[in-house]
Amino acid sequence: MDKFTRKTSFEQWFSPLNQTLLEEQVKTHQLNYYTKKLYTASFLKLLLYAQLHETESLRALSDAVFSDDLQCATGLNSISFSQLGRRINTIPTEFFQTIFLDLVAQIHKKTDFEKRRKISTPLKIIDSSTLPLNLTNHTWAEFRKTKSGVKLPLRLVFMEKGFSYPDKGVLTNAIEHDRGQLEIFIDDKECMYVFDRGYLDYERFDRMTDDGYFFVTRLRKNAVVRVLESFTLPTHSTVLSDEMVVIGTTQNRSENVFRRLKLLDTKGKELTLLTNRFDLSADEIAEIYKSRWAIELFFKWMKQHLNIKKFYGHSEQAVHNQVYIAMIVYCLNVLAQLNSNSDRSYLQISRYLKAALWKSANIWLRKIKGKCVP
Repeated sequence: MDKFTRKTSFEQWFSPLNQTLLEEQVKTHQLNYYTKKLYTASFLKLLLYAQLHETESLRALSDAVFSDDLQCATGLNSISFSQLGRRINTIPTEFFQTIFLDLVAQIHKKTDFEKRRKISTPLKIIDSSTLPLNLTNHTWAEFRKTKSGVKLPLRLVFMEKGFSYPDKGVLTNAIEHDRGQLEIFIDDKECMYVFDRGYLDYERFDRMTDDGYFFVTRLRKNAVVRVLESFTLPTHSTVLSDEMVVIGTTQNRSENVFRRLKLLDTKGKELTLLTNRFDLSADEIAEIYKSRWAIELFFKWMKQHLNIKKFYGHSEQAVHNQVYIAMIVYCLNVLAQLNSNSDRSYLQISRYLKAALWKSANIWLRKIKGKCVP
């Protein structure tokens, strides 16, 4: 990537977007029919720019087009905020979803996901986060008397050295329970699934075990458990107890046996874990569950550094579109790191990008690779 390029840093950053796929999607959804000015490609670039700069509104984005550099990048010399509003409310979410999944496929390829899974079992972490909305403007998403919200259930691929990235997400109203989303994310028998107690469902755990899926989750303290056998722990184990159990009451009891572990977290609080893996040591299971923290960090990063605090549109489609754009931006940062073999954090990559947005891509690439810029 050190070869001379006339691309700007902005163009280099979004270059992983598959242009052939974009054109196919535009044609499939007829997105440019009857369009005289704001074509889909230009609109997508504006939305990516808005995410990078955390632009607070479509009116502010409309004003930003005054920039000669942004005009050159988008092919627009001006655009009204009302036109932007109509676009974000009418483009189907499937369009942005397809782009996101294609970027995920590129990350899979770059990280040799299929090859690595033959060496060790990949971890896939499942959790959700609620994004608050204004009740007055988003009545379709009401879930409490005073507020509205959407929920983003997500699956995160967790690899060695803490590297992680989202590979599947859905959007629901915040009122929907997490438990109903679990089956959407369980689709690979060669992975280990990690999730919290919000997904507790004994019947589903039985089905997963019968079908050959492995998981580690957290068990509620008041869960009814019958201990069948206690396992001996190594002398220096961080785990307090390791047992083979049957979970549930007489009326609603699991058909399979599971493994229950008790351990202390970093704050000294006792945690109870449940898994259907008996071939790993107790400490290995404990370490696997600790990796669940990666998805908490992902949601925190998104909310702090991507533009999903204020939404550009009031419709369900507009809100969903903006969330998917945010995940596309995250994936582009991941690919920027992978393609340049950079050890910079995503935040550093994003900051350097904003500082060199309209400069030669070589300047940005050399900076994120840790080389001095002449």
